[in-house]
Amino acid sequence: MTAFVFNEINFDNHEQVVFASEAKSGLRAIIAIHNTKLGPAMGGCRMWNYATEAEALRDALRLSRGMTYKNAVAGLPIGGGKSVIIANPKTDKTPALFEALGEALERLAGRYITAEDVGTSPSDMAYVAGKTKYVAGLGDRGDPSPFTALGCFVGAQAAVKHHLKRDDMQGLVVALQGLGHVGYDYARQLHAAGAKLIVADIDQASLKRAQEELNAEVVGINQIYDVQADIYAPCALGATLNPDTLSRLKAKIVAGAANNQLATADMGEVCRQKGILYAPDFVINAGGIIKVCYEYMNTPEDGMDAHVRRIGETLAEVFARADSEGLPTSVVADRIAEARFKN
Repeated sequence: MTAFVFNEINFDNHEQVVFASEAKSGLRAIIAIHNTKLGPAMGGCRMWNYATEAEALRDALRLSRGMTYKNAVAGLPIGGGKSVIIANPKTDKTPALFEALGEALERLAGRYITAEDVGTSPSDMAYVAGKTKYVAGLGDRGDPSPFTALGCFVGAQAAVKHHLKRDDMQGLVVALQGLGHVGYDYARQLHAAGAKLIVADIDQASLKRAQEELNAEVVGINQIYDVQADIYAPCALGATLNPDTLSRLKAKIVAGAANNQLATADMGEVCRQKGILYAPDFVINAGGIIKVCYEYMNTPEDGMDAHVRRIGETLAEVFARADSEGLPTSVVADRIAEARFKN
């Protein structure tokens, strides 16, 4: 198994990878700590019905690395980590499962701090908190999704200003993929700013709500890449920027909340060559981790909104540097992050 981890293509000198199990609850989890140079690793716990253990490991390694870069660019005093639970979030949740996860985190003695992510919620984290203090995003104020959505919105504003030379979104068409907690709130803000929405999701209730409340046009999951739009906003799972989709995409800007949007690193250069301005995912979607970090570190929250809104300023810097250096925005964002956690 050790060789399997070290040889996995997404292994990036991770400091620690832990496989946690507990027979009574059925817990099977992987905790990946990528880098703690700036502070304890922090990143959410994803619960997903992975087809294989290898798929779960791949996700944990990719996501934990992304958290290091995200936290560094956001200027937070934390490193990057992630945990994944191999289980169906709709049918397999029990208090004992999350308590067992809490016990696994407690054994790590603060090297990794978790919170909610895809498939988990603040109420799930409450059971984790029954066994460890190394958990954030608790209670009614624990949901970080509104802050993630706000960061995406100010990031999209920065992209529009830079690439389209516009100070407003009135009449712009946004093809938005994924109407979960983050995606829907992001769509709401875009609609309020005057954008026209074309949306896709597997959840019919969310689509109907978007039609009724946001006057959105609905298209199929696979059709979203073919629509005429100014902005493509991927807000579901990752790797939607790949050779197939980029050959079809007509949008001028990519600005969405999903993690790991580039299927491979070279897709950033493909975007650049096609004249598509890509807002690097770990920069634009950092609002949630900013909120969680403020909460966990007991930092006064009166500065939190301004910190999230600085995502727009950071992206403006990334875009300007990419232009001047002739590099993909993804490479520039990586270099900004690495300058903070590697030195």
